[in-house]
Parts: sequence; C-alpha cells; structure tokens
Amino acid sequence: MLFADSMSLLWLSYYGISLVVLVAVYFAFAFLPRLPRLVLTWCIGGAMWAPAPFRLPLIEEGEFYAGWAPSAMVAAIGFLESNLGALRNGLLFVLLGMAIGGVVGVALWWRGRHKATAAPVEEEHPANDPDDTRRREPVIG
Repeated sequence: MLFADSMSLLWLSYYGISLVVLVAVYFAFAFLPRLPRLVLTWCIGGAMWAPAPFRLPLIEEGEFYAGWAPSAMVAAIGFLESNLGALRNGLLFVLLGMAIGGVVGVALWWRGRHKATAAPVEEEHPANDPDDTRRREPVIG
C-alpha cells in the first residue's frame, strides 16, 4: 500500500526529489562540454541512487533493525557513529553507484554523438517553386 507510513512512499519521494536534483546538476554543469557533463551528472546520480544495507541496534539487548537506505546516508551515519563496518559498506556502494553512473554517462554520450555529427541533408527545391511551403525570409527592395 502506498499510503501512510509506507516505505515504498518514502523511496518513491526520495527518488522523485533526487531526479529534480539530477536535472539541476546537469544544468549547473552547462559550462562543460557534453562528455564531462554527462559523466559527472551520472556519477552524482549513481551516488544518490545506490542503496546499501544497514543494521542498527535497538533498545533491547541483542536486537537489531536491518534494512536498506541510500548508500551516502549509510556512509554518513557510519562516519558519525564511528562504525567502520557501516562506513565501509556505504562507501563501497557509493563508489559502485558512481562507477555505474559514469558508464551510463559515457554510454549516453556515445549514443548521442552520432546524431550531433551527422551532416544535415538539404532537400532540393527549385527557387521559383509555387508549391514551396517552407518559410521564406522577407526581402526589401
């Protein structure tokens, strides 16, 4: 169920907000050429979207809560709690997500570079064709 206290709703809203952040990052890197912009954007996306397992101790002795969370959060909490196991797991999944994101960025660049370098094909129309429906610039004189 996608209502009230739902873990699915939490993940859905996290991914929705991170998608907005990803688009903002892409536009923020507008000063870069296309390849580094795509690679950096998708590396950041991979770092945001990579989940990692975690385990937190509960109040009762010997009981733990285990689940999945964004790997950057797992690494940050591991750092703050001086928990080297959580920090290592979080950073490992962050790096894995960044590597996968970088590969996706290169693949998108590779796929799009053929479209950008293709020479435009010009249609042959006689200059005085009455059926010519293309837009013409006004001429004075």
